[in-house]
Amino acid sequence: MNTPLELNERQKKHLRGLGHALHPLVSLGQHGLTDAVVSELDRALTDHELVKVRVRLGEREERNQAFSDLGTRTRSALIARVGHVGLYFRPKAKASRIVLPV
Repeated sequence: MNTPLELNERQKKHLRGLGHALHPLVSLGQHGLTDAVVSELDRALTDHELVKVRVRLGEREERNQAFSDLGTRTRSALIARVGHVGLYFRPKAKASRIVLPV
């Protein structure tokens, strides 16, 4: 899946509802976006499909860039972002547990 994930608003709304009760599994801190963070998010997306990430960087532009880069490097979609927390989705290639509305 090398193409960006395209989701309509109804699908994003459904995923936001599912992600509401989740706690951040991955945290990006003072060292910024490292290969270890990307690897951890990639593993979490493989296991869970829907993952919250907390980005603790000072400037808004830095956070925006980190959220964007995380999605690109993990081939996932940034579904929602509230402050320092982003919700990412990447369906499993086979047997996805999350069924998206059409």
